[in-house]
Amino acid sequence: MLRFPRSTAALAVLLTVAACNVSENTAPSAPAIPDVEIPELSLATLQEVTKELSSDAYEGRAPGTAGEEKTVAYIIKKYEEAGLKPGNSGSWTQDVPLVEITAKNATPLRFTGGKAPVTAQYASDYVAFSYRVQPKTEVKESDVVFVGYGINAPEKGWNDYAGLDVKGKTVVVLVNDPDWETAEAKGEFNGRAMTFYGRWSYKFEEAARQGAAAVLIVHDTEPAAYGWNVVESSNTGTQYLAESKNGGADQTIANGWIQLPKAKELFASAGQDFDALREAAKKKGFKPVALTGVKANFGFDNEIATKMSRNVIGVLPGAKRPEEYVLYTGHWDHLGRCTPVDGDDICNGAVDNASGIAGLVTLAQAFQKAGAPDRSIVFLAVTAEESGLLGSKYYAENPVFPLAQTVGGVNMDALNSVGPAKDIVVVGGGKSELDAYVAKLAEMEGRTVKAEPTPEKGFYYRSDHFSFAKLGVPMFNFGSGDDLVEGGIEAGQKATEDYEKNRYHAPGDEYEAITNWDGMMSDLRLYYAAGRMLAMTEAWPNWVEGDEFRAARDKSRAAVK
Repeated sequence: MLRFPRSTAALAVLLTVAACNVSENTAPSAPAIPDVEIPELSLATLQEVTKELSSDAYEGRAPGTAGEEKTVAYIIKKYEEAGLKPGNSGSWTQDVPLVEITAKNATPLRFTGGKAPVTAQYASDYVAFSYRVQPKTEVKESDVVFVGYGINAPEKGWNDYAGLDVKGKTVVVLVNDPDWETAEAKGEFNGRAMTFYGRWSYKFEEAARQGAAAVLIVHDTEPAAYGWNVVESSNTGTQYLAESKNGGADQTIANGWIQLPKAKELFASAGQDFDALREAAKKKGFKPVALTGVKANFGFDNEIATKMSRNVIGVLPGAKRPEEYVLYTGHWDHLGRCTPVDGDDICNGAVDNASGIAGLVTLAQAFQKAGAPDRSIVFLAVTAEESGLLGSKYYAENPVFPLAQTVGGVNMDALNSVGPAKDIVVVGGGKSELDAYVAKLAEMEGRTVKAEPTPEKGFYYRSDHFSFAKLGVPMFNFGSGDDLVEGGIEAGQKATEDYEKNRYHAPGDEYEAITNWDGMMSDLRLYYAAGRMLAMTEAWPNWVEGDEFRAARDKSRAAVK
């Protein structure tokens, strides 16, 4: 799951727009956005589904568990009751083949060969896991190299691995982008707005492409955008991988994180000044620095199982153009059993993302009662978002409904549980023609559209809309900002910080902790209207010229035309 002021994220900052203004990047010739009416939405349904899916009976909804079986069966039941039809050739589900890997018997991470040995304890000081499907993971006597931010971006003339052979070596990298401390969202790597190069997933992927044996990301709370508790809870339990023909042989032996104090201790032992090197790594042309003489050693056993997980798909056929599709997506999975807090080891995921699935069901009911729009509406509940967007990625690469005929859609990842807001914050503002729809939604609901306040957190890459964007499909992913109707910005920021610190990816994310449902209902009104608008227009929204996803959209639409 991602955390964003309420329910979303952004790759770039959306310019503040007045009520019905259209983004300057929106094509002026685009068909008019239809007016839509928003019916009464069922608070009872939203609460019922959220409560059920986040109960202990579902054990945190981990893929491949008894919790998944209950979850999938329950979603199908609610889809049927809402009047949807099975979305996959008569079936409610799409199989998603996964490999389940659970690290066991992890050793301490030991660095030898420096001025003094440095030992990092598993979970408290470091975490590690493997994407290789093998019973045992061992990193032995591996040379250690600091590679700055671990970025290889040819289009920017930036390569932290330049001239370096890392085969068999352990690379230490910094999280986020080199210019993350820039106040504005502009610069070599978008400044304050994180790019994909700043994400942990990219760091692991690039280290594997370079042939490294292992990669350790230095955890620092501000540039990471979450505390060590999130790293620990997310990476010490069962991990899920997409099934591959080579069993992950092209991946690093191990991927992991290390606490900042331990990293500084390591560098000092190697006679290096961590802070000085971190500063140097911000500049183009930075050269990798070997921690001369230092060797890394650690390992763990892997419990491996092949599991078939499932996406759940319901559809409301369109009245006029049923072969054109609008998507609503949300992930049904959560972390399952996780690091205990006060004896509670179930990460129930009430906000994240039982609320999103409850939103899917609530909207399905509303669409059915209002009558089918011109285009078909697809309600897609995906698996394994918490394991790297695996369910949405699988669907996007193996679509039941062709992406070339998918107009766009709305992704819901954690609804607003702190109260109605005066503002809206948007995913990918300024990137696509969906900006005009958001402006109209703001006008309808008397809200303002604001620039994303925390673009440095890289939320754009942390939820299921990204799987579709990469293949060209424009997706809404927006929600309330921090400016609450009651309490304003101060109250909103305080509530967000409280959730991230005490409940996000932790056992505290429970139904009973949700004390305000008005914000969820307020945002669901926007989500309903956004999807209805797309389903009633003849437009095919695109990305703006020059956007990274434009070529994929143009190619897919050209094939249809």
